[in-house]
Amino acid sequence: MTSAASTRPEKRLVGMVHLPPLPGSPQSALELSAIEERAVREAQILARAGFDSCLLENFGDVPFHKERVDPITVATMTRIVASVRRELPDLHLGVNVLRNDALAALAVALAGGANAIRVNVHVGATATDQGVVEGRAAETLRTRRALAAAIDIWADVHVKHGSSLAHDTIIEEARDAAERGLADALIVTGKATGWKTEVDDLRAVRELELGVPIYVGSGVHERNVDLFLRESDGVIVGSSLKEEGRAAKPLDPERVERFMEVARHPSI
Repeated sequence: MTSAASTRPEKRLVGMVHLPPLPGSPQSALELSAIEERAVREAQILARAGFDSCLLENFGDVPFHKERVDPITVATMTRIVASVRRELPDLHLGVNVLRNDALAALAVALAGGANAIRVNVHVGATATDQGVVEGRAAETLRTRRALAAAIDIWADVHVKHGSSLAHDTIIEEARDAAERGLADALIVTGKATGWKTEVDDLRAVRELELGVPIYVGSGVHERNVDLFLRESDGVIVGSSLKEEGRAAKPLDPERVERFMEVARHPSI
């Protein structure tokens, strides 16, 4: 048995629950009850394996709205998050409403009982396949204050599937996100879903010492998690835990267990 001294309880391990296409989205096929049951089941798998948190995201709703999503998306995500919260009252929960609807995410998190939201473009502006997405930090922070919502904001910097138009370097965006956008945590990712995060980017953001946690947001798997946990405050992992290593597939419990064995028991 591995001793307690060899574990990393201070590092946050976040597992993704990628929701299939929700009602109203172009590829919607499953009944809402089936989507809900799958989300709860996957969150339970993550919790049993020892993940600290899970992040629920409307991953299947492509093509994404640039900003405001439809009311049905808010309603269905709220129902799903509330169901996960009911079954797992102690698990830290996050919400991401793609592509960049921070107000919807706040509403879902508050009504559903989540602890944090992820915002892909919190400050500046980013060119994406949805067009130019602008950060709305002022609106997000003021809405959170008006709702008196104890919900953290996790902000991507140089977000995947995009190219920043306002910040030439990831250092500039990280500083703005934390100091001017008042983000509670920063997420550093690769170029696309499942792509490896560049260690140099991660170190550059960490060395700014902005006083907020720095999480790795893509490309984490059992062969590199030890490195990423040494360089960050935690990791968000999705694709490598899925069947065939594909983000759109269901969670694979065996992959989850293998990953956690490495993540919780660092090499010496």
